[in-house]
Amino acid sequence: MSDSSPADLAITFRSLARRLRESRGDLADASIGQPLATIDRHLARAAALVHSGSADPGLIASAIEAVPANGWGAELDELRSIALDLGRQLRSIEAENPDADR
Repeated sequence: MSDSSPADLAITFRSLARRLRESRGDLADASIGQPLATIDRHLARAAALVHSGSADPGLIASAIEAVPANGWGAELDELRSIALDLGRQLRSIEAENPDADR
């Protein structure tokens, strides 16, 4: 993800809700509270980085796509780091799900 383009990052954020649903299955929030809280914090930070008024991953993706290629600075690297950790959190959730396809 360190060389991810803004378009790649937009796809990552846009697919987050689906990936979370698939990872968690029927797990209760209480059993995966820590990773869910981390995901929420990352989404709030990503929203702030792209000046989105919402931490909704789809809106974050749209905000990423709206930035011209030459409009990125250090925030792009931070978004990449966030995307990497979002993946780690999803894998952590999936590890708790006995019904997950592995």
